[in-house]
Amino acid sequence: MDYLLWMCSLVLPVVIAVEETLMDSKLATTELAWTTFPESGWEEVSGYDDSMSPIRTYQVCNVRESNQNNWLRTDFIPRKSVLRVYVELKFSVRDCASIPNIPGSCKETFNLFYYESDGDTATGTSPAWRENPYMKVDTVAPDASFSLLVAGRINTKVRSFGPLSKTGFYLAFQDLGACMSLISVRVFFKKCSTTIANFAVFPETATGAEATSLVIAPGACVPNAQEVSFPLKLYCNGDGEWMVPVGSCTCTPGFEPATTDTQCQACTPGSFKYKPGEGSCYPCPPNSRTSIRGANICPCQSGFYRADSDSSDSACTTIPSPPQNVFSTVNETSISLDWEEPLDKGGRDDLIYNVVCKKCQSERGVCTRCDENVDMSPRRLGLTQKKVVVKNLQAHTRYSFEVQAVNGVSGKSPGVPRFATVNITTNQAAPSAIPTVHLMKATSDTLSLSWLPPERPNGVILDYEIKYYERGQALSHTVTSQRSTARVEGLRSATPYVVQVRARTVAGYGRYSIPMDFSTSTHRDPQKSVQDQLPLIVGSVSAGLVGIVALVVIAIVCSRKQRSNSELEYTEKLQQYVSPGVVKVYIDPFTYEDPNEAVHEFAKEIDISCVKIEEVIGAGEFGEVCRGRLKQSGRREAVVAIKTLKAGYTERQRRDFLGEASIMGQFDHPNVIRLEGVLTRSCPVLIITEFMENGALDSFLRLNDGRFTVTQLVGMLRGIAAGMKYLSDMNYVHRDLAARNILVNSNLVCKVSDFGLSRFLDDSSADPTYTSSLGGKIPIRWTAPEAIAFRKFTSASDVWSYGIVMWEVVSYGERPYWDMSNQDVMTAVEQDYRLPPPMDCPMVLHQLMLDCWVKERNLRPKFCQIVANLDKLLRNAASLKVVTSTYSGDLLRIGGTLPGHHRKSLDSSQNDIARQHVSQTLPIRV
Repeated sequence: MDYLLWMCSLVLPVVIAVEETLMDSKLATTELAWTTFPESGWEEVSGYDDSMSPIRTYQVCNVRESNQNNWLRTDFIPRKSVLRVYVELKFSVRDCASIPNIPGSCKETFNLFYYESDGDTATGTSPAWRENPYMKVDTVAPDASFSLLVAGRINTKVRSFGPLSKTGFYLAFQDLGACMSLISVRVFFKKCSTTIANFAVFPETATGAEATSLVIAPGACVPNAQEVSFPLKLYCNGDGEWMVPVGSCTCTPGFEPATTDTQCQACTPGSFKYKPGEGSCYPCPPNSRTSIRGANICPCQSGFYRADSDSSDSACTTIPSPPQNVFSTVNETSISLDWEEPLDKGGRDDLIYNVVCKKCQSERGVCTRCDENVDMSPRRLGLTQKKVVVKNLQAHTRYSFEVQAVNGVSGKSPGVPRFATVNITTNQAAPSAIPTVHLMKATSDTLSLSWLPPERPNGVILDYEIKYYERGQALSHTVTSQRSTARVEGLRSATPYVVQVRARTVAGYGRYSIPMDFSTSTHRDPQKSVQDQLPLIVGSVSAGLVGIVALVVIAIVCSRKQRSNSELEYTEKLQQYVSPGVVKVYIDPFTYEDPNEAVHEFAKEIDISCVKIEEVIGAGEFGEVCRGRLKQSGRREAVVAIKTLKAGYTERQRRDFLGEASIMGQFDHPNVIRLEGVLTRSCPVLIITEFMENGALDSFLRLNDGRFTVTQLVGMLRGIAAGMKYLSDMNYVHRDLAARNILVNSNLVCKVSDFGLSRFLDDSSADPTYTSSLGGKIPIRWTAPEAIAFRKFTSASDVWSYGIVMWEVVSYGERPYWDMSNQDVMTAVEQDYRLPPPMDCPMVLHQLMLDCWVKERNLRPKFCQIVANLDKLLRNAASLKVVTSTYSGDLLRIGGTLPGHHRKSLDSSQNDIARQHVSQTLPIRV
């Protein structure tokens, strides 16, 4: 059992806290002899407890005397290094109303104190009998008192105190005028008992100093177990219960869990377990055996093997028998071989074939490997199909072919693979093609030609045929030659001809050579053919064209380089993202009947051994949120965030939990939180995402109030807008866009997260919307008015929310609409009131906020426009220097003015500058 299953088994069972007693007055067999002050106060007497067993008790009843201050102090109690102790008091108190003729000072309560000391040093006078230096624990009152007509009622009260730091302590009881009996006093502390759970031993651990404290208990693996993840520790809570496990152990190879599930026992002879884990030992696989205890592998029997890629629990296999029924077909100097698979494949499915070609000397029968000119198609080795074609063999030659059957263990067996042999003699074949034809001399009516013999003549060359024709003409002529040269006569002067040559043996003609163009010369220049001049003409024209093209390319490159230099620095800083191909459309996982189908389609299932939980960092809607590490094959270890689904979940909760992973798994953008994968086949179910070091944007801004430049804040806003543009392009509506749902990494990159309220945006209509279910919770301060009133959510409503996020960022995480109620916010927005610009807010940014808050949703900007405008602002830094003089405090009414006590008027020049920057950077209707 691995760590996560162990986590389930520790969290789910109910654990009874263990108590250890430090002092119990009921166990005293002689007088207690506790210290009293004054002597006329508390009195030790013999009594009986609620089970009528004799005990020593203390009582006091000086109610007829005023100004009572009676103290009783126990003996010194060593604390045994515990930090918090509990006191159980059993007592009875008489009802003051049942005592006649008493003054009004009668009490029905008493006070409990303690005093710490490094030794038993208290005396009758030290420490002084007053509240200081004693520490008061509580004023104790009974649940029920008694009168003369009713027998004494025993009350039981438990009080605790801490943290304790010295060697021990005394308990003290102060009576201020009650008639009562202190029947028994028991001092104890709580602890988590020694436990062995899932092959890890955790020692007995006392609780912490506070009731909410968690004390870490280090663990150790039981014998024959090993750690799955480190460190091993459990948390002991204030109630003496184990919780929040970290790390785990599991049985080592060769050992399985015992019946008690707390120890690991060795596999019996004839069985094995090859990897660590909670699984049981298995019988040895076929063709293997072992006679020892605690075996982690069963060796193969003689003649059987495991391949290097086979797991230790796989059966041992052997080499295959030879292929059956090898058939051959000869076509001149080509051979086609095909065969049937072996009778015995050795128990494996990875069967392949090798074909070995050997050329034999007919007179002596000696065979040697074929040379590299022999071509086998598709290849010589590693054939998966049972057929091969061999070409480029020599004519009238005997060949021997070995067809080998090979599987994954053939290399383990001594000797050569088993094979079938077939002997074949090739037939006569036509010669191969002439490689090329050369022009030796050209006159006005003749062409002198030469060529090399074919590479494979396949017999004696009887003669060569030369075919020629005028270029562009269909009519051709042929001449023959006994040698590899020829002179073609009777040609027209200054005329291009196409020439081809082929060879002939007794088997017939071979293939023609490739066509070659040669020209006869003119009468005026018989020594120089047009063929010689043609390359010079073509070369001159080509050189001219290349020069012109080069000049054009250089001009374009220089122009683009000059234009891009000014934006190079800015472009490198932007969080760029260009999606290849067409943007895909988001698919709502909640439309799937089976949520497992959706999550497995969109999210990667991660093996449980790759995940290591290090620390609990928070609590989410569905369970704990942890920081951990993810190590997958071929990838570097990465720090990740891990969301857990708490134990005892309903099927609806599991569906919603996995639904968020199915949503995230469809996204791939640098400004959207990245899903690493899920673990659905373990307990608890986990979602693994990238780890964002700086956490939520709103709290991050509040911690760093005033530390960023305006350009940095705009860069954050640009990243959020880029992520929302990507989601909008996928027809996806977020519905809960707020700074609290934006995460920030160590490089200040902002990423959209938390897709719990998001839904699919249907693009089948001209005005796609999502209608939520009635009664659903809506974040009023961030939600567009049409979404609040009619439950209509669109990308335009996300733009409204983005405007609120802008206000949050510029105000460093201030709460939108401050302490106004949700109803007041809805009323103000409906009456066209909007948030004012935060302190030192650039006018262009507040104008963009107001554009996002236009009541008519179709008039709000699109996210693509927002990204473009923010890019312009970052390029034009001067536009960010014109700031408003209005401070957050009162709402701004569209078309009106700000309240006078919260606004300083802008002079006309400032208004003109602001209006100019708005017109340059924000071409959006307000």
